[in-house]
Amino acid sequence: MIRLAGLILKVLLFAALLGFAIKNTALVTVRYYFGVVWQAPLVVVLLLLFALGAATGILAVSGVLLRQRRELGRLRRQVGIPAGEELR
Repeated sequence: MIRLAGLILKVLLFAALLGFAIKNTALVTVRYYFGVVWQAPLVVVLLLLFALGAATGILAVSGVLLRQRRELGRLRRQVGIPAGEELR
């Protein structure tokens, strides 16, 4: 039942995003420094900026996650727990 609800939610989200993309096909002009101009559909610009923001967020968090993973491995070795074994 939960899988069906998840599938329905995904289909509804896809339909909403597809409708948004179809409604926002007008060209927009993005102006950069030094006179550089780029024209693209609004939905492409939004998708590109969303992907750029997501990638930036992942990069910002990855350093902390790697540091925590190293710390966890060091602490496991100190206590004597093998790396694959779960804690209880």
